[in-house]
Order: sequence, then C-alpha cells, then structure tokens
Amino acid sequence: MDNLIRIYKKLLRETDTSFYRYLYHEIDWNNRIVGIRGPRGVGKTTLMLQYIKKELEADDVLYVNADDIYFSEHKLLDLAEKLVQRGMHYLFIDEIHKYKDWSKELKLIYDYYSELKVVFSGSSVLDLNKGASDLSRRAVVYHLYGLSFREYLALFQHIPVPAFSLDEIVNRLPEETNLKTPLLYFEDYLKRGYYPFAKENSFEEKLRQIINLTLENDIPIFADMPASMGRKFKKLLAIIAKSVPFKPNMSKLAEMIGAGRNQMSDYFLYIEDAGMIAQLRDDTGGVRGLGKIEKVYLDNTNLIYALAENEVNVGNLRETFFLNQVRVKNPVISSSISDFQIGRRTFEVGGKSKGKKQIENAEEGYVVKDQIEFSAGNILPLWWFGLNY
Repeated sequence: MDNLIRIYKKLLRETDTSFYRYLYHEIDWNNRIVGIRGPRGVGKTTLMLQYIKKELEADDVLYVNADDIYFSEHKLLDLAEKLVQRGMHYLFIDEIHKYKDWSKELKLIYDYYSELKVVFSGSSVLDLNKGASDLSRRAVVYHLYGLSFREYLALFQHIPVPAFSLDEIVNRLPEETNLKTPLLYFEDYLKRGYYPFAKENSFEEKLRQIINLTLENDIPIFADMPASMGRKFKKLLAIIAKSVPFKPNMSKLAEMIGAGRNQMSDYFLYIEDAGMIAQLRDDTGGVRGLGKIEKVYLDNTNLIYALAENEVNVGNLRETFFLNQVRVKNPVISSSISDFQIGRRTFEVGGKSKGKKQIENAEEGYVVKDQIEFSAGNILPLWWFGLNY
C-alpha cells in the first residue's frame, strides 16, 4: 500500500490545474459513488486528480489504478477497509474495467463502508447493470467526451470563449465573442484537437495505439470475444472513415470484413459504446437512442484523419463535427428533409455554396456552412456548434 501512496502523490504533484474540462463543474462529487465513463484518452484521469488537488486534503484520499500489480494479490474491498481503519474518506479508482468483479466489490464497499466515498473511471463499454452486482441504483455515472472546439481554443491556443446553448447559437449570440480568425484554428482542431494528449509529442502514433487497444483489447474483453475480432473492427472503421455518411448494409459489410451478418448490429453497438463511431438514429425510438440506424459516422474528426489517411471526404468531415459537438447537450436524430433534427429544428450541413432547398419546408430550418465566420439569417457558421460545451 505504501507504494500505491507514493505513486499517487507523484501523480498529484504533476497534475496541472490551469484548465478544467466542461464536466468538472457538472459532477455532483458529494455522491457516495461517482463513476466517470469515457473513451480512452479524453482526460478521465486528469479530471479525478484535479478534483483531489483542488478540493480535498491529499492525506484523506488514495488514488489507485486498477491495473496496478498490487491488485494481483489484493482486493479492492480489503483496500477500502484499510483506508477506513486509517480514518480516510475517499478512494479514487482509475481504469476500473481492468479489475475483475469490479462491480461486485464496489457494491460491497458501498454497503459496508458508508463513511467512504468512491470515485471511479472506466471504459465507455462499462455496463453497470451487468449481472447480480447491479450498481445502477448506487452509482451516479457521468460520460466524459473529448474536447469541444471551445475547449481546444482554451487549452491549445489560450483563447477563452464561453459556452453557448443551442438556443443561443441559433440566436447568433456567438457573434458577440469577437473571436478573431476562428477558421485559422478550426482545421487544426479537426485534425488533432479532440484529444487532450495532442499537446504531447507523437499524437498520431498515440491515437493509433488508442484505436488498437480499444478494438483489440477493451471490446473483446467486455464482449467475451477473441482478440482477432479487433482486426475486423479496424476494417469496419476504415470503411466508415472513407465513406460519405451512409446507412449500413449489414450483409455487405459482414462480407467485406469477414464476419457473420447476425452479429453486425451488436458489433456496431460495441464500437459505438467504446467511443469509436456514432450512429444516427431516427425518431422511432424517441430520444432514448433506440431508433432505427439511418447513418453511421466515426465518433470524431480526428479519427477520420487517422483512419482515412489521404481519402478524407469533406462532407463526412463536416457532418461528423456537427454531430460530435451537439450530441453532448442535445438529443440528435436524423431528419427526413435534411441532415439532422434537434427538437423542432432541422439542420443542413455543407460548404460555402450550400443552398437552402432542403430546408424550404422545415418548421425551423438552418443551413450550417463550413468556411464562413459570420451568420446571415438562418445561415450559421459550422464552427459555432463547437462552442456548445
């Protein structure tokens, strides 16, 4: 345990608190069990360490990584008991999905040690309802997405810009920010701005590692399938990356990647939960994400550049950015007349020359254009939607 403490204190000293993610202020840290789900590389570890450093007494907390060799011989439940015996009140557990029976032991910690608060982070594919150890009634779980364009401006370019709700965006409030030359930064964001680790060296190599680990490790372990499925998942992502947004033909895709037709829907769901793709659904399932799949996108534009290489489709890029940015705060579904529907509003996404034909009969329609800085009536700049969180 002493070694765990040394590692924790070292990480805490090295944690930068000059920039906080959007989710930091949305979490109710007072809950007895808080979970933070999200894809690899979006900043879950930093978020937890920042909270410890800013809000808690370091000696009242232990932060651990569930992949630490310590847990090859010790249980989380026993560690919790030791902390309580020492009079400590907080246990932060990173990468909890790498610990076998994690949900069962968290449930027991909740039941046995009411004086101990637990915060854990884990893969997007974590299922809190799996098996008898149902944590859904005990844990409050938040999802952390990657950087918005607004957060990228703050972290990478040191340009503070407030967040705007969708109502404020369509009412053209972003024009009041007086942000100079936003398009100068927008292209860089599309290529490398979604993941905080882009500030470090070897971004492209690290992003490929994340893709490989997610597809070859995280999903197969969660879904109890052979690691060889990772190669088929990578083929599938490459097809999506190089395509115009499309409604998937499951039989054809199954043939192309050498997989069974009946399993394709499950594969798509696993890959979506892992933060690699986004599936745009229609309104048949309401806003609960259960509708019929209309289009499939890569999760974010950085993935497009990593996987499509020199075959990036600009229409795909624009629509991916729009969906990726607005979905965090808004329920987005497919539109019968244009690209996207959010409530009563419909949005058609395109380049500078995009016309208004698709939205002529819309109750409230907008054309969202790339490569423009200012609005004109119901024509809105694409980059504005990157200020939504």
